[in-house]
Amino acid sequence: QVQLVESGGGLVQAGGSLRLSCAASGRTFSSYAMGWFRQAPGKEREFVAAISASGARTNYADTVKGRFTISRDNAKNTVYLQMNSLKPEDTAVYYCAAAARRDITTVRHEYNYWGQGTQVTVSS
Repeated sequence: QVQLVESGGGLVQAGGSLRLSCAASGRTFSSYAMGWFRQAPGKEREFVAAISASGARTNYADTVKGRFTISRDNAKNTVYLQMNSLKPEDTAVYYCAAAARRDITTVRHEYNYWGQGTQVTVSS
């Protein structure tokens, strides 16, 4: 069992930055690939970024590539999402997720555990 708790969301102006954190419980964090997803009002939850269990590989949605960076610190059981050059269309609830596999997946249903989400609002 893995419990995930996100933090770091908030209100920011367009062009600004935020860093989201996701703290995981359990001693097997380093065995899980991790991902960030987001869901805007009235829309499906969508993939944002993923990182392999070791941290060696990452993948990004085209909409955030070059602006967002996913990273992890396995010693701290934490995964991060650095978000730069934020746009109003990035406004959403951001969710951290853990997949019981070492390699990256962008597929929502392949993630086994989810956090409660953190709100990110970007004003124009």
